Amino acid sequence: MAVATDATVQRPDAQGSLRARITGFVLIALALFVAGVFSYGVPGEATFRLSRPTDVWALPNLVVPAAPFNYIAAAALAFLGARLFLRGGGRWATLFLGIGLALVVAAFLVWATAGKSFSLTGMLQATMVRAVPIALGGLAGVLSERVGVINIAIEGMLLAGAFTGALAGSMLGGFGGLVAAVAIGGLFGFILAALVVTYRMDQIIAGVVINLFVLGLTSYVSSQVFAEYRFLNNAPVFRAYKVPILGDIPVIGPMLFNQNIFVYGAIVLVIVATYYLFYTRAGLRARSVGEYPRAADTLGINVYRTRYVNVTLAGMVAGFGGAWFTLGSVGRFDENMTGGRGFIGLAAMIFGRWHPVGALMAALVFGFADAMQQKLALLQTPIPSEFLAMAPYIATIIVVAGIVGRSRPPAADGKPYVKE
Repeated sequence: MAVATDATVQRPDAQGSLRARITGFVLIALALFVAGVFSYGVPGEATFRLSRPTDVWALPNLVVPAAPFNYIAAAALAFLGARLFLRGGGRWATLFLGIGLALVVAAFLVWATAGKSFSLTGMLQATMVRAVPIALGGLAGVLSERVGVINIAIEGMLLAGAFTGALAGSMLGGFGGLVAAVAIGGLFGFILAALVVTYRMDQIIAGVVINLFVLGLTSYVSSQVFAEYRFLNNAPVFRAYKVPILGDIPVIGPMLFNQNIFVYGAIVLVIVATYYLFYTRAGLRARSVGEYPRAADTLGINVYRTRYVNVTLAGMVAGFGGAWFTLGSVGRFDENMTGGRGFIGLAAMIFGRWHPVGALMAALVFGFADAMQQKLALLQTPIPSEFLAMAPYIATIIVVAGIVGRSRPPAADGKPYVKE
């Protein structure tokens, strides 16, 4: 028994050491790639514009010598990789991998901008905008899974919110469309709760059913109804509102304080959700339902009602995020326009370790990848546009498979509860 116990104790350490060495090998390979592709023979300097002509307080451009900077980045990558490969890393492996990927992204930007100029402020502003639906999708996942309900239906809720926002917004105006989008998201959240809480349907299957139903319904209406009655698909778009004084701060101002209602709403919702889950009695009860529902039931907490309320709230958040695609972006609905952002939101939730703020930070990573592929297309890089369009999804795979490591969901996540 003692031998078995020792092996059980040592096995995670062996796995961590192996993971650290694999991570070190990957970083060394990335160092060679950066040195050979992004550094060798790269002429000129990369100019990053930190201000725009209309900014009140202007900052000088950030000029970076392309080849020297990338050689330094390659050397740093090689050092981190060698450190992990030779000595292991344990808990440092994830940190080193995150730093290494940030260095690779910086080297790539410098390589793509060499001999040209690039608005870094504009890309950061676009990052915040592109992160909104992912952050709200991730927040919807947090609210659901904290009470033990896996919400695969976030993609369908986003799509339903986008469709309803366009349809109701065309008839009732922007705020009318926004309220309708939130309401339809809440309706699908309630339907999901009914399927998995009351009828104890498999949670994954229930989410997939909602996704397919919403996709089929919106695709049919888009092709059959909107094509003929175009006035039903012509909603107003919420414009950006610049916060006085704060909006004039260089770099940070345009990113955080010169946005539309969806960006401000996402930040407020993350703050409210964090306070609700971790600083209120109702939030404590919700988390107890997601961890130990039977113990919570013993203490008098209504597990069924708590799950209904939180999953419905999650649907409302997702509906608000879906309205961004129409009322906050283009003003019209297109078939399957969410493009998998709901699933990326689930990845942001996992990356953020089931915490609202963590989900927002992860969404910024994915939003940066999305904004980068759009901005780099303007620089006419030799990379095909199809590969640039893959950037958000590649980032999702790398983050979930490489950086997250072992993260623990709520103990009762995905498990139906039957009251005795």
